[in-house]
Amino acid sequence: MVRNGHHQPRKVTTAAGVVEVQAPRVNDKRIDEATGERKRFSSAILPPWCRKSPKISEVPLLYRHGLSSGDFVPALEQFLGSSAGLSPATVTRLTQQWQADHQAFGQRDLSGSDHVYLWADGIHLRIRLREAKSCVLVLMGVRADRTKKLIAMSDGYRESADSWADLLRDCQRRGMRAPVLAVGDGALGSWKALTEVFPETRHQRCWVHKIANVANALPKSAQPGAKKALREIYNAEDRDHALKAVAAVREDLRGEVPRSRQEDHRRHGRTARVYDFPAEHWIHLRTTNPIESTFATVRLRTKVTKGAGSAAAALAMVFSWWSPPSSGGGP
Repeated sequence: MVRNGHHQPRKVTTAAGVVEVQAPRVNDKRIDEATGERKRFSSAILPPWCRKSPKISEVPLLYRHGLSSGDFVPALEQFLGSSAGLSPATVTRLTQQWQADHQAFGQRDLSGSDHVYLWADGIHLRIRLREAKSCVLVLMGVRADRTKKLIAMSDGYRESADSWADLLRDCQRRGMRAPVLAVGDGALGSWKALTEVFPETRHQRCWVHKIANVANALPKSAQPGAKKALREIYNAEDRDHALKAVAAVREDLRGEVPRSRQEDHRRHGRTARVYDFPAEHWIHLRTTNPIESTFATVRLRTKVTKGAGSAAAALAMVFSWWSPPSSGGGP
């Protein structure tokens, strides 16, 4: 290979701005032994098709962190010196890739994964979707080797039993086996669907949702004391201490909580299943926090744009938090 002048100058967008580059031309005299044809040199540093650095290709990921598609050019044009590669169409292509990744993820085989624990929760996004009562149904699980994985994610109608059952049956058809324990927020639809699809799975109610539901039924003046008393149950060292704390709270709240809430509080079975499992697992099994903590950033993103959206785009963005589109693999 020998130098043979230079190519035409071209502009390359980098993180430091637009740089004009004039790459050297190479006369490649090598012969491909398999085909007998001459090889064609291609620079690994600056390929012929390259018009922007790889870092600039990652800029549209700011869309996932809260920057609206129409804000890229005015926000970054002065910084980069050019609007190349920052148009709304670039972001649209990115979301289309997310949707394709989510579709492929929803069709994968689950027979090779044996999940011991399962978290199930419905997340309501604050964007104007076609169906105002739609939400994202999420299943996360833990395998025997302690690895935490996203199992499935789909849109549903108000966390209804039918929506949850459709998602669970789809997982069952793809080879998912019944988990030992499922942790949920107390929605009747999820419990009904779990009982129908995986009747052998035991149920554990999320204590954070439980405390919030009981506190909401009390006068504001009584809520701080009630929350403190309920946390005594939440942090009990074993089942016996938890049952004693339950009796004490029940006596303290007598007359304060409506009868419907009193009946709900007597059903302590679902909140105490955690004590049937190793103590080092309790902190993880008492709440649906593995799902809630991840979706905190998703809720922030949907509140920033305040624009109309589609269920497919919302699911794609949510899925991208677990599996970046450039990673090439599932969560």
